[in-house]
Amino acid sequence: MSLAERRKRIERWWRFRLKERITLAGAGFVLAVALTAAAAFASGNNLLFLLLAAQLASLLVSVFVSRLGLAGLELDIELPDHISARQPVPARLTLKNEKPLMPSFSVHLTGVEDSVFTTALYFPVVPAGSSAETSVEVTFARRGYHSEDSFLFRSRFPFGFAERRAHVTMKHEVLVYPALEPQAGFAELLEDVAGEAQARQRGRSHDFYRIRPYEANESARHVDWRRTAHTGSLQVREFSRDQEPLIEVLLDLECPAGEEEWFEKAVECSAYLVWHALQKGARVRFRTQDFDVKAPVEGDAYVILKYLALAEPRRKAAVLARGGTILDEPDSVAIVFSASRSRAAGGSVGDARVLTPVDGLFRRE
Repeated sequence: MSLAERRKRIERWWRFRLKERITLAGAGFVLAVALTAAAAFASGNNLLFLLLAAQLASLLVSVFVSRLGLAGLELDIELPDHISARQPVPARLTLKNEKPLMPSFSVHLTGVEDSVFTTALYFPVVPAGSSAETSVEVTFARRGYHSEDSFLFRSRFPFGFAERRAHVTMKHEVLVYPALEPQAGFAELLEDVAGEAQARQRGRSHDFYRIRPYEANESARHVDWRRTAHTGSLQVREFSRDQEPLIEVLLDLECPAGEEEWFEKAVECSAYLVWHALQKGARVRFRTQDFDVKAPVEGDAYVILKYLALAEPRRKAAVLARGGTILDEPDSVAIVFSASRSRAAGGSVGDARVLTPVDGLFRRE
């Protein structure tokens, strides 16, 4: 550990342990007390001793009331059931005063260091035995489990001579999904996949889709003779399929050292594709070496997002394959995220589109 890091840790520990900080007004008042005491003892003036006693009493009252003001405060945060990384979400914050008789005045509340709580709040008064509620926005920077968060209570009540502090660590289990925000190339990839899936589904049902020019080797039974006579060229009726298209998203968990950043982006792109494809009404199959779910048949989008929230790269993993989907769903469109194109080619992925760290979508700037 370097000297700078050691000093930074000592400063952090000191800030955390320091429960009371003298303000500028407090320093001035202490200086005034010292001058009054010097003058009283030097002159023996009873009036100065009375003034000194009043000043010392004010200091004692300030310390005592300040301690009581932050005592008995309980903090609770209510978060939504579904949270994505880097996406601000509303949270309900409740500050409860458990003291039966004494209210708490002028309470400041802030997050500490890496806290998801970035908004500074001020509570003028929290009545005794009551609570104060407010709504705030919180943002989680990363996916996965968040088990605790630190907060700082501050108050200068009653006289502002010192700032009383109290650190609170909340224990909670919050599962944060990967970021679903659009990033460079994500929206274009989704449009390509959805368009290809829709194109593969045409001509398989009795639901009319459109009239288009005849293509070579097509059956003549769908020729629209009225439109053909009107345009002077062969026109055919095209039909859409009853079943929604299937989009497969495969994530290879094997990730060599140095490609962790790419793996995180692959996880986020997988989450983006799954979420938005399901929102468009498509069927989605998400698969890794140890997870395989078809949505919305076997589970919804949140089942897949929960898995992606906890997915971790591996140094060694089995070769990823599409299994029987190639035969069962010949018109499906597959996207494979793999750190090695040769690994994906070695698996049974058929005509899937393979995205690796060297592809444009994931190329580092």
